[in-house]
Amino acid sequence: MDPVYGFIGTSNIPHNTNLMIAAAAATTTTTTSSSSSSSGGSATNQLSRYENQKRRDWNTFGQYLRNHRPPLSLSRCSGAHVLEFLRYLDQFGKTKVHMQLCPFFGHPNPPAPCTCPLRQAWGSLDALIGRLRAAFEENGGSAETNPFGARAVRLYLREVRDSQAKARGISYEKKKRKRPPQAPLPLPPPQPMISSSPNLQ
Repeated sequence: MDPVYGFIGTSNIPHNTNLMIAAAAATTTTTTSSSSSSSGGSATNQLSRYENQKRRDWNTFGQYLRNHRPPLSLSRCSGAHVLEFLRYLDQFGKTKVHMQLCPFFGHPNPPAPCTCPLRQAWGSLDALIGRLRAAFEENGGSAETNPFGARAVRLYLREVRDSQAKARGISYEKKKRKRPPQAPLPLPPPQPMISSSPNLQ
């Protein structure tokens, strides 16, 4: 996988925070998977699940900032700190991402296990950032200073998407909707034939 990012060392984060973030990361992955596979349920229940997950994600990120060394206030949080948070979550990921030297690189269904690392899936990170971006503004933050909407975060997510697509041999491109076939236009009514020869008297 190119490139390889570093993680925040566990020496900067207390052990209890590691456990909280691990649980939140697992919940995020499970929620994303279950919501994508479930087609039933009412819009009200889906909204409630989204709001509950958004609140848990926001509380987890706040705990992360408080236990960071040195501690960070939300007003001082930047896109760089969001990137640190995402890279830190990678250690709790459950998605196999093959390295370039792995014989299964680019294989969507590898026939055997390998020693490649587990990472957070791009879809889970993308959904997480969407919820945190909304929560930031709902809690008084400005859209102009939203660290979850920073350009660096968008570029990071795009790079994760592209690298995981290559490593896993899958495509994240949205399928274009097929337009229904259009009915053929009606033909114009036939015009009467006009003779070009002069009439004989």
